[in-house]
Amino acid sequence: MSINIAIADDELLFRQGLRAILSKHDDINILFDASDGKELVDELNTAKVKPEIIITDLKMPEMDGVQATKIILDTYPDIKVIALTSYFTKPFIVNMIAIGAVAYLAKNSTPALMVKTIREVHTNGFYYDEKVFGYIKNGANKRNTSINLSGFNQNMLSKRELEVLELICQQFTTVEIGEKLYISRRTVEVHRNNLLLKTDVKNVAGLVIYAIQHNLVTFDKFY
Repeated sequence: MSINIAIADDELLFRQGLRAILSKHDDINILFDASDGKELVDELNTAKVKPEIIITDLKMPEMDGVQATKIILDTYPDIKVIALTSYFTKPFIVNMIAIGAVAYLAKNSTPALMVKTIREVHTNGFYYDEKVFGYIKNGANKRNTSINLSGFNQNMLSKRELEVLELICQQFTTVEIGEKLYISRRTVEVHRNNLLLKTDVKNVAGLVIYAIQHNLVTFDKFY
C-alpha cells in the first residue's frame, strides 16, 4: 500500500529532483507539489485524497512552511509534517517540533535518509535522529524552553503505559512493542491512546517530547 505524500518547496529544480527521487519507490505516491505555503494549503483543501505525510521547506515566499504547518495541523491533525530546510539549527528544529513537525531533515540529506524518514514516519508516527533528540533533551533542562507541554503527575501513568511509552520513544513499531511485551497489537494501541489522553498531546511525536521533558525514559537507550 502506497504512502500518499505532498511536497512544498519554492525551488523548482529541488522540488522536481525530489519528485524524481521519491517516484522511484513503489511504496511512495506523490499526490501533488506546491511552490509555497499558501499553494500547499490551497491544494490540500481541494484535494479529494489527502496526503498522509507532507514534506515542506520552511523558508518560502507568500507563506512559509512554519505558518503553513500551523494551519495544516489545526485543520488536519492526522497529517504528519516533515520539516525540510537548509537551516539545520537548534532554534529552527525546536520551533518546528513545538508546532508539531514529526521529523526534521536537512536539504543536503541523502536520498536514502529521505526515504527512510518517510517510511519511519508512516510506520511509527515520527522520526527524530540523535541530534534532534539531543535538542529536545537539552531544551527540557531549560526553564523557558519553547516546547511546553502539560504537567506530570507521577501516579498518572501505569507501569504498562510507561513500558509502552519507552518502547515508542525507542521507535519500535506497534507490532514490535506487542511482541516485546507479549500483548496484542490492539492492546498496544489502547495503551498508546490512553497515553495521548493522559498527557494531553496530539500525536506520538508529542509523547516522545513529553517523555523526555519529564525524564520518563532514559535518553541513552535511544542510541
